[in-house]
Amino acid sequence: MSNYRRNRVPGGTYFFTVNLLDRSSRLLTENIDAFRAAVRQVRARNPFHIDAWTVLPDHTHCVWTLPPGDTDYSARWKAIKIAFAKTLPKTERLSAVRLRKGERGIWQRRFWEHTIRDERDYAAHIDYVHINAFKHGLVRRVADWPYSTFHRYVEAGIYPSDWAGKMDILVVGER
Repeated sequence: MSNYRRNRVPGGTYFFTVNLLDRSSRLLTENIDAFRAAVRQVRARNPFHIDAWTVLPDHTHCVWTLPPGDTDYSARWKAIKIAFAKTLPKTERLSAVRLRKGERGIWQRRFWEHTIRDERDYAAHIDYVHINAFKHGLVRRVADWPYSTFHRYVEAGIYPSDWAGKMDILVVGER
């Protein structure tokens, strides 16, 4: 197994982007309950704090804080990906390499990770997570995206419900 160069800070806070292999897929939002269950299952065995999260049709962004002394976010992502994949029928096309390795064709193998450096970096990444569905044109207002911790932040008084304004153009998939 490859040993990727990743920054590991015990008890650190990290930003992640994790993509489906098929970037035109809507698998994550179409199976949101299964994805949420996979995350809950992994958190029960290997806890982490969810600082922010948004799930889009083909990828997800989140910010996690690991327990003190813990650096193993990779094992958590692997377990989430496996748990989610186990809930889905095996209908995806598989490359010869994936067949040989016994892999599913659901997730991209790797993920993007960024270690949060300070409060400013933290705030910027939390904002990025929450504005992402709006940025992709999936909704007219950030508050309209249901698969996000944005709503938790509004309830806590951190964001106003109209944060980031309103997009006055046609939303993707709307007629």
